[in-house]
Amino acid sequence: LLAEDPEAHVLPYCLTGGTDNKALKRLGIDGYGFAPLQLPPDLDFAPLFHGVDERVPVSAVEFGARVLKRLLETC
Repeated sequence: LLAEDPEAHVLPYCLTGGTDNKALKRLGIDGYGFAPLQLPPDLDFAPLFHGVDERVPVSAVEFGARVLKRLLETC
């Protein structure tokens, strides 16, 4: 994460929403949530989350793809 954003702050969070990980667990697969998004500071994201017009900027998804690619390449 720091390779893509040297000023990033990593913090754990607990999400009460649903996930496919419960089905994977029955198959013996451990799953962990990792959602690297770099949202603009002026974006009021909370009202967009699971709203009628839910969305994130394309640049946030591109950032997340780069971070996940790096992670998978180093594993």
